[in-house]
Amino acid sequence: MNLFDLTLLERGGPMMWPLFALSLLGCVFFLERALFLHKGQIRTAEFVEGIKNLARKRRILEALTVCEETPGPVAAVVKAALRHYQEDETRLRNAIQAMALVEIPTLERRLGTIAMIAKIAPLLGLLGTVLSLLHGFKRMEESGSSYSDLASFSDLITQALVATASGLAIAVLAYLAYHFLHGRVRALVHDMEWVGNEMLQFLLVDLPATPLPVDTGGDTALPVTPVPSSPMPGSTAGNEWPASSS
Repeated sequence: MNLFDLTLLERGGPMMWPLFALSLLGCVFFLERALFLHKGQIRTAEFVEGIKNLARKRRILEALTVCEETPGPVAAVVKAALRHYQEDETRLRNAIQAMALVEIPTLERRLGTIAMIAKIAPLLGLLGTVLSLLHGFKRMEESGSSYSDLASFSDLITQALVATASGLAIAVLAYLAYHFLHGRVRALVHDMEWVGNEMLQFLLVDLPATPLPVDTGGDTALPVTPVPSSPMPGSTAGNEWPASSS
């Protein structure tokens, strides 16, 4: 049997249309979340090391620009830490935690809907089976015969089995999708926790101990203007300076 055969919608009974809507909704949500989480997955260690190098050179504005142009929650946490790098430990920690609390619900968005689809789909399939059986008993009562052959109820049996199988198949796929996305979210949350602790240690301990960068690129020294000193009493040194013109 071809699973992509649209005649299953007719053979499965009226509950196949809600099941089809759930499967379509779950597929759209899964693709959107997978692309969103993949976009936010960056090379965390390399990104943080680059930000540290810029911060050691006191190029904080450039580091903030890099964070602004980098997608994902990791860059947002680093950006929040850089904005408060001159504050004390309590305020810096609160800024990092506040940004993490903002980013985590964004990562977990629509995962609850996919989990709900995994729970509801088997129930809808079972409901379709029960409706098919009720229809079969009603047909038996209307026929008025004490017994009925299998051929007269074969369509209803097929309808019940198709509805149940469709609900279970949608539930299995939705559960697998939820498990996959949940793993990606947990990986990103772990990266956020590591980055928060790393930036907290760097901004509070390592960065203040780093000496300011010295510009040694030029070979010529800047000219130094001599500052005249007050002549000693009885000395003629002060006459060596030209008098100001009136």
